[in-house]
Amino acid sequence: MERLERFWLTLWDGFNSGRKLKLFLAAILAWLLVAAAVGVYWSFEPDRFDVGEQARLQTATEQPVTGAYTVTTLIHQIEMLLEKPGGYISNDILPPGIWLDNMPAWEFGVLVQVRDMSRALRKSFSRSQSQSTEDPALAKAEPLLHFDHRNWILPSSESEYRKALKHLRDYRTRLVDTDKQDAQFYARADNLRDWLDDVSTRLGSLSQRLSASVGQRRINTDLAGDSAGRQATVSSDELEIKTPRLQVDNVFYEARGTAWALIHMLEAVERDFGDALDKKNARASVRQIIRELEATQSTVWSPVILNGTEFGFLANHSLVMASYISRANAAIIDLRDLLSQG
Repeated sequence: MERLERFWLTLWDGFNSGRKLKLFLAAILAWLLVAAAVGVYWSFEPDRFDVGEQARLQTATEQPVTGAYTVTTLIHQIEMLLEKPGGYISNDILPPGIWLDNMPAWEFGVLVQVRDMSRALRKSFSRSQSQSTEDPALAKAEPLLHFDHRNWILPSSESEYRKALKHLRDYRTRLVDTDKQDAQFYARADNLRDWLDDVSTRLGSLSQRLSASVGQRRINTDLAGDSAGRQATVSSDELEIKTPRLQVDNVFYEARGTAWALIHMLEAVERDFGDALDKKNARASVRQIIRELEATQSTVWSPVILNGTEFGFLANHSLVMASYISRANAAIIDLRDLLSQG
């Protein structure tokens, strides 16, 4: 009888242990499914926003002053980086954020344009000439936005970017206050051309990285423009350049984030620099650049970024993106030339 009891007790204990293990595994599986669903939701890119509406809403005026559109657009883009679904993901160290790579790449594309615009505000847009004093709020905001985008503690990236927001809002508050003259915005063609020069450089690099998804043989131009002797020895060598397969989607989404940010910035620039653009007959050029960049925001129906060969059976999303980026960059180069003309 005792043996029989021990047998049933052992069997019952084994059943209980097995049930606990199954419950534990089921809980892990449920958590993974929820985390995956949340990760998919966090990976949705933010929608476009109305630049004019945001400027009127945040400045509480029907006719914002010159510069308010550009500054408000910059502020709102930073706000969206921090407050979109999932918040700022690039420095996450826990699931599901740590598993995601497309959204952090998109965030970095936006952040680079935010940094370039903040530098343009500090260096050019807010100063009448090279020897004039820079705005103190902008001088504090720019280095804060250049803080490491992957730092998660002591201090976190978000905390530094929020500090930059405070300084940018302070500059905007003083800018829209018509009773004071301690904040200025100079919507001149030369200032706009300087910013466009940075934009063109960024787009040129992105176009090359996107095109390298299938591998390219290029002439080494590292010393282009250098002395003839050194150039002759270097430029004759060919380089094989190819983006690693696991980085192809990251470059693609960085380009989409870059284009998303530039669309809004150019829409703001068209409003703030309207007079300068009209004098140069350049307003249509700005709208054409926006049109080219808008094509980069089309819905990606494939669950993965395809990397087919140039004329292969499968599509190559990176080459399509490179085409739009290159055309926008060519239009920007033409616009810079137009703005430099007397």
